[in-house]
Amino acid sequence: MKKSLRAGLGFGLTSAVITTLGLMIGLNASTGSKLAVIGGILTIAIADAFSDALGVHVSKETEEGAIAKEVWEATAFTFLFKFLFALTFLIPVIFLSMNIAIIVSIIWGLGILSILSYKMAQSQGQSRWESLYEHLGVAIAVLILSNFLGHLIADYFR
Repeated sequence: MKKSLRAGLGFGLTSAVITTLGLMIGLNASTGSKLAVIGGILTIAIADAFSDALGVHVSKETEEGAIAKEVWEATAFTFLFKFLFALTFLIPVIFLSMNIAIIVSIIWGLGILSILSYKMAQSQGQSRWESLYEHLGVAIAVLILSNFLGHLIADYFR
C-alpha cells in the first residue's frame, strides 16, 4: 500500500471513528436529539475532515525530504477517509431509534478500528494484540468520557 494512502487511511479512519462516536455519544447524552446528532455527524464529516486533512498536510510538510506530491496525496486521502467514514455513522442514526443507533455505531466504529489496528500492526511486525488493546482502550476511554460529559452538561444546563 502506498505510504500516502496508508497515512490518510490510518489517520482519517481513526479520527472519524473516535471523533464521530465521541460527538454522537456526548450529544445524545446531553440532548437526546436525533437532529443534534445528525447535525454533529455532518459537521464532523465536513469541518473536521478539512481540519484533519490540513493538519496532516502541515505535519507532512515539516518532515525531512517531504515530496509535494506525497504531501498532497496524504492530505487528500485523509480528507476522503475521514469524510466517508464519518458519514457511515449517519445510516444507523437515520434508520434506527437513537439508543439502538448508538449501540450499532459503537459496534461498527470499534469493529473498524479493531480491523485497522490489527492489520497495521501485522504489516509492521508489531504485536497485533497489544496494538489492538491500546487503540481500543483509548477509543473506549473517549466514549466513556464523552458520555459522562454529555450527562454532566444535561444535568447542569437543563
